[in-house]
Amino acid sequence: MKSDSKYINLILTRLSKRYGYDPHTHLKHRNMVHLFVATFLSPQSTDAQVNRATPRLFGKFRTFEDYASADPRTLQRYLKSINFYRTKARNLRRSARMITERFDGEVPKTIAELTELPGVGRKVANVILNEGYGIDEGIAVDTHCGRVSVRLGLSRHKGNPAKIEQDLLRRIPKKEWGRASNLLIELGRDTCKARKKECYRCVLKDVCPSSDAKEGQNVPRSGPASNKYNNRDHK
Repeated sequence: MKSDSKYINLILTRLSKRYGYDPHTHLKHRNMVHLFVATFLSPQSTDAQVNRATPRLFGKFRTFEDYASADPRTLQRYLKSINFYRTKARNLRRSARMITERFDGEVPKTIAELTELPGVGRKVANVILNEGYGIDEGIAVDTHCGRVSVRLGLSRHKGNPAKIEQDLLRRIPKKEWGRASNLLIELGRDTCKARKKECYRCVLKDVCPSSDAKEGQNVPRSGPASNKYNNRDHK
């Protein structure tokens, strides 16, 4: 398993140059209520699915009190395009009630407190803490981060987010935890995809133990796929 600090630094440096030095979640939000709800809805759903549903949702429900007192069927209608919407609607109402009653309407600032809320796991808690408060208590391991971590040799625990997180926490400096998660997610979205890796245009192709691209290998005849990051200014 790769564990050398130089290897970690190389990964973070190259990914930062490619995807930016201050990457953030793709979930659209304007305040902590938005962030909590959007992140809460994200497990087993794509960010695009969540972002399509939340504009109408945020227009109807503005506070945690609104979610706590929402009619269950009405809330379900707003969430119907999201996977497992019935369960998420039920747990969102319960979590909103706990936030208003136990935490004075403020989103908790620790993983221990956040994971007491129905429907909130470590991944969701880590995103909320990092994105909302700038607190790095752990590393958010979603499907992208988990897949990329295993392919890069940072963990052997394929399909086990909890163990992957523990491997990453031991290997990545704490000050980089929040950035590292978002950078690995960006790599997973861009080139290190689940069904078809595009190693030929990956910035880590020469050091990744899972790379299919050999030195000097030509790209496909059709040429590289369009890449939204090509012209991004990272300065």
